[in-house]
Amino acid sequence: MTFQEQILEGIPQVLPQPKPYETEINHAPKRKEILSPEEKKLALKNALRYFEPQHHAELIPEFKAELETYGRIYMYRLRPDYKMYARPISEYPGKCEQAKAIMLMIQNNLDYAVAQHPHELITYGGNGAVFQNWAQYLLTMKYLAEMTEEQTLAMYSGHPMGLFPSHKDAPRVVVTNGMVIPNYSKPDDWEKMNALGVSQYGQMTAGSYMYIGPQGIVHGTTITVLNGFRKIKKSPKGGLFVTSGLGGMSGAQPKAGNIAGCVTVCAEVNPKITHIRHSQGWINEIIENIDELVPRVKKALENQEVVSIAYLGNVVDVWERFDQENLHIDLGSDQTSLHNPWAGGYYPTGFSFEESNEMMANNPEKFKEEVQKTLRRHAAAINKHTAKGTYFFDYGNAFLLEASRAGADIMAENHIDFKYPSYVQDIMGPMCFDYGFGPFRWVCASGNPDDLAKTDKIACDVLEEMMKNSPTEIQQQMADNIQWIKGAQENKLVVGSQARILYADAEGRIKIAEAFNQAIARGEIGYVILGRDHHDVSGTDSPYRETSNIYDGSRFTADIAIQNVIGDSFRGATWVSIHNGGGVGWGEVINGGFGMVLDGSKEASRRLESMLFWDVNNGISRRSWARNEGAVFAIKRAMETQPLLKVTIPNIVEDGLLDF
Repeated sequence: MTFQEQILEGIPQVLPQPKPYETEINHAPKRKEILSPEEKKLALKNALRYFEPQHHAELIPEFKAELETYGRIYMYRLRPDYKMYARPISEYPGKCEQAKAIMLMIQNNLDYAVAQHPHELITYGGNGAVFQNWAQYLLTMKYLAEMTEEQTLAMYSGHPMGLFPSHKDAPRVVVTNGMVIPNYSKPDDWEKMNALGVSQYGQMTAGSYMYIGPQGIVHGTTITVLNGFRKIKKSPKGGLFVTSGLGGMSGAQPKAGNIAGCVTVCAEVNPKITHIRHSQGWINEIIENIDELVPRVKKALENQEVVSIAYLGNVVDVWERFDQENLHIDLGSDQTSLHNPWAGGYYPTGFSFEESNEMMANNPEKFKEEVQKTLRRHAAAINKHTAKGTYFFDYGNAFLLEASRAGADIMAENHIDFKYPSYVQDIMGPMCFDYGFGPFRWVCASGNPDDLAKTDKIACDVLEEMMKNSPTEIQQQMADNIQWIKGAQENKLVVGSQARILYADAEGRIKIAEAFNQAIARGEIGYVILGRDHHDVSGTDSPYRETSNIYDGSRFTADIAIQNVIGDSFRGATWVSIHNGGGVGWGEVINGGFGMVLDGSKEASRRLESMLFWDVNNGISRRSWARNEGAVFAIKRAMETQPLLKVTIPNIVEDGLLDF
């Protein structure tokens, strides 16, 4: 069968033969056993819903074995034989170009070069899933191939509920992930519901089909590192940045360090992902012995090298050893998946990777105890370095939150706040998000690198023209982004689809998108798919990350994310998504995203202007109402350019009046 025929077949009538477990693939760790005997039967019933009754007797022992061996039913035998990658849009079967674009993005999320655990349909973060099982993937692709512009596909935590009549201006797909009742949003609730096959953790761009590999966060990390050095009034050249994590998102850190121009040490316990990142060029060197690491770092600092070094081991050992050696760390952070601390997101020191995985599955209480012990050591070592002048920031991965829960010395003197700021509180929030700057991205649907080069130039030309008349308050943001886009090709950021990201405000996003749409209309480039990271101005309510610099008491509310996805859906998005979870943990955040296909039409121009304006200014208005100075400036500026925008501006109380 051809690729197109396999897509149109969906779940095959004749079951394929079971597939061998491929040990060379980076697989998800075994999930802990959490279901009762009766619940295991329910999980099997739920999985068998996808298959005709004549197949049930054959599949029951196989699915039962998967549940017992891996803690989940992935339906490995249904994994397609064709190569998984983002094909040119013209190669997908279908009646609707928008649906074909979504198929392209789904396959990009599951590309072996992009996905963290591709056979388990997990894109990044240890549990950020596109689907729960391969039957869902096959059925979703079939629905998309059959869809017309008068239908919308409803996705319930990876399950394609079906195609429903709608209309041409409606989203083609509406995605929800993990939207459970709030009182059932603890980590073990997710473990149980995911094992039952009824809910999933879509993370952010994983479950919304908008991940573009580590490039998606390289730019934001580069801005963070650059501004981190600016905060300590030191040049990155000859500076040392120490962090950990080389998985999907965190793999961006060493590349960002190289672009910023410092020495980066990034620890990672997983040998497989470490060597993958090295082969992809995201890190320059791998060192497995800490006795070799110390002199190598000292030499790099002495020579002011721009180099990224992966230490294959636990980051706690790095912090402790660098303290003993009195090796000064300028910037410190952590980007392990601590939103998922008990299922592979963070590993205890003193155990091998294999020993930790065995303990995680078979002795979860002991694993939790060792992780929390390690977190206390981790925090203690960081405290020693910050006492010597290190600038440490939480990178929004729930490190400080989980360290505090472990009893680490991480709380401020008021016993309410943390000792260290979130990078959003200190850097990204006041410098970028409040002014409307966030991670705007696009994918060239043709798959042609020449199209990407052309879009880079178009975006650069737009930004340079805008900068001529930009107010002083955003000149630095504009300059950083022009520098970024000019170096995008030489930094070889593409993994998977021909994609790009840059930070832009509403005006920049609209002007760049419109320039793309006009170039498509002239036949200069193929279709372009717009999107953004959920980690943005407006899409996410996360009290310890995206909304951590909102101080009016509303940071635990989720109005911004819900309003965002509703507003995007009727203003022209091609698909929209809303998730429980995100980068800081199940039950800790609500976040939403979108995708939009540009086809060169007048309708696309109308949709992009309407939707992109709302997608950014919704968040700025929320930040303005919280009395954030930069956001007040930004929303007033937006009202000057758009007469139909009228936003309530806060009145500021003089501090002296409250002294009673």
